[in-house]
Amino acid sequence: MPDPYGAVEPSVPLAEARVVLAGLGVTGRSLQRVLTPRVASLVTVDDKADDADHSSLDADGAAAVLAEADLLVASPGFAPHHPVVAAALGAGVPVWSEVELAWRLRVDRLGSDQPAEWLGITGSNGKTTTVEMLVAILRAAGLRTAAVGNVGRSLVEAALDPTLDVVAVELSSFQLHFTHTMSLEAGAVLNVSPDHLDWHGSIDAYTRDKGRIYEGVRTACVYNVADRTTEDLVREADVVEGARAVGFVVGTPGPGDLGLVDDVLVDRAFHTATDDPDRRKSAAELGTLADLKQLGDQGGVVPTHIVADALAAAALARAHGVPASAVRDGLRSFGPSEHRIQRVAEADGVTYVNDSKATNAHSAAASLAGFAHGTVVWIAGGLSKGATFDELVSSRADRMRAAVVIGADPGPLADTLARHAPNIPVVVIDPGDTGTVMRRAVAAARDLAQPGDTVLLAPAGASQDQFASYAQRGEEFARVVRELTS
Repeated sequence: MPDPYGAVEPSVPLAEARVVLAGLGVTGRSLQRVLTPRVASLVTVDDKADDADHSSLDADGAAAVLAEADLLVASPGFAPHHPVVAAALGAGVPVWSEVELAWRLRVDRLGSDQPAEWLGITGSNGKTTTVEMLVAILRAAGLRTAAVGNVGRSLVEAALDPTLDVVAVELSSFQLHFTHTMSLEAGAVLNVSPDHLDWHGSIDAYTRDKGRIYEGVRTACVYNVADRTTEDLVREADVVEGARAVGFVVGTPGPGDLGLVDDVLVDRAFHTATDDPDRRKSAAELGTLADLKQLGDQGGVVPTHIVADALAAAALARAHGVPASAVRDGLRSFGPSEHRIQRVAEADGVTYVNDSKATNAHSAAASLAGFAHGTVVWIAGGLSKGATFDELVSSRADRMRAAVVIGADPGPLADTLARHAPNIPVVVIDPGDTGTVMRRAVAAARDLAQPGDTVLLAPAGASQDQFASYAQRGEEFARVVRELTS
């Protein structure tokens, strides 16, 4: 069986390489622009793009294309079992992710200029929020920065930008799988819960790929004290000598960690004489919960997962040398992410909230936890990506007044609700006529809701079965809500 990560080094320099590019989506187009002038030849493969050189390759066709290649650069949608990737792995052709290519381009700049440092973030949930918090903190410190990778700008293009001092890199498990030589200044795994098992094949493989973010870290491996798996990944990582393990916890931190004391965010990891000249304090104050009040729920309470994200962002910023005051100023300036707990409208005493970015069970559970018992009409459903919903429904059934199930295959979630929440009314939206699915779902939720309730879109599944993206799903929800409540 071939190595699941494949070969690393092409037999020729990149400038002389015959490269196959798999995928011409948003990431693939950026890769195409960057690669074309830098390689000997470029052949593209995509099942949907009309201008691709090849499409719908079976195993034999893929093997023929890869027989003439020195390197395969694969977009995140191409799993290891895809015929093109499997052919490369079987033939010993190196497979690189966008991240690997971007890191190589960054390394090539060393000596000619000073490329931006990379601070990386992965996890099953909270990645985008944490990346955007980190960017806000870095900007508050006066640094030229950007959110890149799985969010914001293309990573390969950012790697070539001489105007950046440091970048906040959101990394998915897909991107990390074929990333071999990256060496972050600091990296964080926020949490690990079952997700994308259809791509990875097992929870162990998924977890292992998350942990690849720590390989080669030079300053700090940031982990979640409440999630033992993340600490185990740090212990197993091969890091640069001198790199530290730094935990974050929504509670009193131990020595070397960041945490929360009463309502104060504190740092016991990077606390130096600069922060406290006479060293009488045991920690540096980074801010308070009041600095995150704009992210609180309807009662003004800041959800635990938001506090955890803020601490992780602070740890990465502090690893880069950002002062404590910039952490406070950055958190104060940070606003809610789009499609993440966004209040859309209120009508007849019912509040409508868009959390379309809750694309797995863990993030949907966190979303539901922010509301009072028995007050949520939950709109959920979509691609499960191999995950199950039992723990989500059993642990959050007390928050629900009712549920509305969408998705091309609503059966698994509807069945789970029947088993674990038999007393909760459930409306299943017929998946026929995809264009009206959200309108029918919102109308059903409106009829089920009572004054004081929240209609919450927190799907616990990916969107591509009925929508182009989680963003389009959230936008459709907001549009329909405004129409039906105007």
